[in-house]
Parts: sequence; C-alpha cells; structure tokens
Amino acid sequence: MAKKKYRIFGITSRFLMLIVAALLALSYLSIVINPAKLWPVSLSGIFYVPLMTVNLLLLLWAFKRRSKSFIIPLLALLPSFFFIGRYVQLGSEDHETQPVSGEVIKILNWNVGRFALHGSDAGIDSKAQCMDSVFNFIRQHDPDIICLQEFSIANVEKVKEYLKRRFKDYTAEYYLFPEAGYSFGNLTLSRLPVEGKGRIRFAESANLAIYTDHIAGERHFRVYNCHFESYNISMTGLIKGLAMRDSTLMAQTGTKVKRSITRRPKQVDQVFEDIENCPVDAFVCGDFNDNPMSYTYYRMTRDRKDAFVEAGKGFGATYSLLWPMLRIDYVLFPEDGRAINYHIPRVPYSDHYPVITEIEI
Repeated sequence: MAKKKYRIFGITSRFLMLIVAALLALSYLSIVINPAKLWPVSLSGIFYVPLMTVNLLLLLWAFKRRSKSFIIPLLALLPSFFFIGRYVQLGSEDHETQPVSGEVIKILNWNVGRFALHGSDAGIDSKAQCMDSVFNFIRQHDPDIICLQEFSIANVEKVKEYLKRRFKDYTAEYYLFPEAGYSFGNLTLSRLPVEGKGRIRFAESANLAIYTDHIAGERHFRVYNCHFESYNISMTGLIKGLAMRDSTLMAQTGTKVKRSITRRPKQVDQVFEDIENCPVDAFVCGDFNDNPMSYTYYRMTRDRKDAFVEAGKGFGATYSLLWPMLRIDYVLFPEDGRAINYHIPRVPYSDHYPVITEIEI
C-alpha cells in the first residue's frame, strides 16, 4: 500500500513539474508571439518571475530527494540565464571607470501617476504638494531630458506659463487629454536644443507617445516618450474582490486584462514603424506597462540597448506595488551609446519609481 502511494506521489509530482516547466517555456515564447493574435500566451510572460521561482524550488526539492525528475525544472530553467539579467543585475563599476569621449546625456523617466499619491504614508496632503515634491526631486537630480507620463494639471491654458516658471531653462513639449477639472498626458522637458516634435495617437485610448528631436554637440537624435496601454486595475480592489469572491469584479478584471494585452502590441507597432522611418537615432523612454518578457520589450529593444541591463544594479523593478516583480518603465538607447550609470530611487511620490541614467553618445 505504501509503495502504491509513493508511486502515485511520484507521478503527481512529475506531472506538476511538467506543467510548471511548460508554462515557463511558454513565457520564453511570449516575447516573439504578438499578443494581438494570441493574447493568452502573454500571461505566461507576465508571470515569468513566479514561474521561474517555482521551477527553482522544484529543482531544489528534487535534488534533496535525489530524484531523477530534477532534469525537468533544470531544462526549463536553462534559458533563464539569458533573460534573468532583464530583472536583476549584480552590477559592475567598469562602465563608470571607462573614460568618456562623447557627449553625456542625463535622462530622467517617470510615470508621476497624475500626482495622485497624496494622503498616503509619504505625508503628502494634496495634489499640489505631491507635484511640488516631484518637481523638487527632479530639479535636485538636474537631468538634461525629462520624460513624464501621466503628468496632470488643472488649468491647461496656463500649462506653458507654469512649466516656464518651474523649469526656466527647459523647453517643454507635451500632449494632454482634457478631463473634467484637469488634463493629463505626456510631457517632455529638455535643456538641449529641440529642433522638432510630434505625437503618435493610439486608437480608442487615452495613452499616446510623443517625440522630440534634439541636438547634443554634433549628434542629432530623437527621444520617444511612450505610455502604452495600462491594465486600469486597482490592486486594492482586486485583492478585496478575491477575498470576497466577487465574480462580477473578477470578470471585469479579466476583460480589462484582455483589452490591455490586445491593444498594447498595436500601439507598440505604431511607434516601431515611426522609429523605422526616423532619419536619426532614437531613444525610447516611458511606461510600457509590460515586463521584459514581452512582445513590447522585444520590439522596442530592437537596435537599442536597455540602460538597466547595461548599467543597473540590484532589482530593476520600477512599480512600487508587488515590488520587486514588476519592471515596466524603461530607458532604451542606440546601440553605439554607452550607459554610464543607472539608478531607481525608491521615492514615495508615485506608484512608479523614477528611472535616472546617464548615456554617452
């Protein structure tokens, strides 16, 4: 009887290993499969970190039991050696000690969350105070180019005057969607010469990308400031719905997830097509609302380097909720450039953390 139970346990454990290994393998494929055509595949990419963790635990468990089934999670984990660096970096000082021979541009990218993170543990009492905290933080770091998503202001008619007062030595380019009482959208600030600008609107969406053409020394380049489709899910509400077993809320959440997953690749392809027709080298910054195991990341990093992978240290997560799982904010730069440093300050002024990097071009 005991032998039979042991055999059943062995078969069950191997079956579990095969399922988890297959899901991890599917997450590797999620980077090349367009979610607009097969959206469920991208879910495995979203859960890459927990799937990798479970496979690692199963591998250790199989080793401890001296089970030959260790080969299942081991084979599933092998490709992760090529991908794990997108999420965590050990860090190296080599890139900082190498001599600088070109122009160095300091870029700050940040989804400021409409300055809505007030009344929280940060001790911020109002939207105006949150905005002041964000802008004071930005000025302390003195970037050359600032890319903000979900920038929000009440009086859109006076936005130029306001930005000129707060950022006197910067040129401001933006596109804001009007809503009752305020407007929101993308804002790019630059103290480098700006010689052109444009925007890319997405169908049926309050997300968009804007771009600005810059000159640094003799180098001409374009900076895309992107905000791709978000899930529009309240994590607090979702947790509460799960606890209360609210089927209506769960159905609504599923609809939002599917809509986001299928819309985002179309938006990405729009931006990618514009980059392909761009006459100068392109930087791509923004809130992609997608992790590094995604079609979004795969497309946007073509012919570009990831500043975190090149110069980051520690976890690359930029979304404060579920930290350190979610890295969804990026600075990508041309392949002939070099990231000198990269920093993600964990400040409490938004649900996203800012990304600050210096790029030699």
